[in-house]
Amino acid sequence: MAERLSGGCICGAVRFTATPASDEMGVCHCSLCRRWSGGAGFLGVDCGTAVEVENEDMLGVYKSSDYGERVFCKTCGSTLFWRMQDGSDIVVSAQAFDQPERFRFTSEIFVDEKPDNYDFANDTKKMTSAEFFAAYAAQQDPSA
Repeated sequence: MAERLSGGCICGAVRFTATPASDEMGVCHCSLCRRWSGGAGFLGVDCGTAVEVENEDMLGVYKSSDYGERVFCKTCGSTLFWRMQDGSDIVVSAQAFDQPERFRFTSEIFVDEKPDNYDFANDTKKMTSAEFFAAYAAQQDPSA
């Protein structure tokens, strides 16, 4: 998918355009994503580094780990992006896009942290936290 899509926060203080890597979205079930999204995990779309933000001064940033940070609107609190602190990867909240229905729900990560009180009906690829980190490490070092 090479189409540039638009989106923003609830109040309109932050608007962005992004080029998703594909038409797929996934959910992260880690405890931080569940608390941050206020729901059954963070539904995200990988956009690599292809995200441009209007009104960047309206972005709040919370460093949630040694490598990642969560980005939100300072005015309304809308969940917008999860990104690597070095800027090497940005995952955009699927629901922050103007047309979130265009994404197919295909994957779930950190399934070992998912509480037992909900399940998704979709047939998805599922990865534990260990499987996810191993796959990510392999992507960073293709010779491994």
